[in-house]
Amino acid sequence: MSTMITDRTYRIARENTQAMIIDVQERLTPYIYDHENIVKKTVTIIKGLQALGIPIMLNEQYKKGLGDSLPELRDVLEGDNAKSFEKVTFSACDNNDTWHHLAQQNRSTVLLIGVEAHVCVLQTALDLLDNGMQPVIIGDAVGSRFPYDKKQAIRRIRRAGGIISTVETILFELCRSSEDPAFKTILNLIK
Repeated sequence: MSTMITDRTYRIARENTQAMIIDVQERLTPYIYDHENIVKKTVTIIKGLQALGIPIMLNEQYKKGLGDSLPELRDVLEGDNAKSFEKVTFSACDNNDTWHHLAQQNRSTVLLIGVEAHVCVLQTALDLLDNGMQPVIIGDAVGSRFPYDKKQAIRRIRRAGGIISTVETILFELCRSSEDPAFKTILNLIK
């Protein structure tokens, strides 16, 4: 590798990364386009992030109306150090408890996973950018009721400065080497 020094780094580093799952809830998720695959990818990335030691937080929109996070997510997060926050704002960053927790992690890269891409995920990503943080949208683990809404949200986030990735790409990028202790776990998850 060259030793050229730049002001910007394009690699996503494990020690600077945290993850946020947004609104993958019982009364909303069944209406999301391709929700079965999104839930499957979400479970995969949660397990991979756990193997990598990446902090995960869970946000739930108006639980009285939309219910709890899906059991599939709760099962894999059980016993983990994942923090959970209820919100009524669309952007998770507008929730004081969520924002305080994000800031306390002292990790400026935030992986965003969940629904709906064009509402809560988009607004959270824009607020992260406005506050000097780097959102990374996990494209195959976010969704909307209509594919066109997701497409436009991804386009807007990218244009604003957000990074778009996938479950497999981000897990291997955070792992960096087949010698990493998490590599075998990640390899088994994506098979």
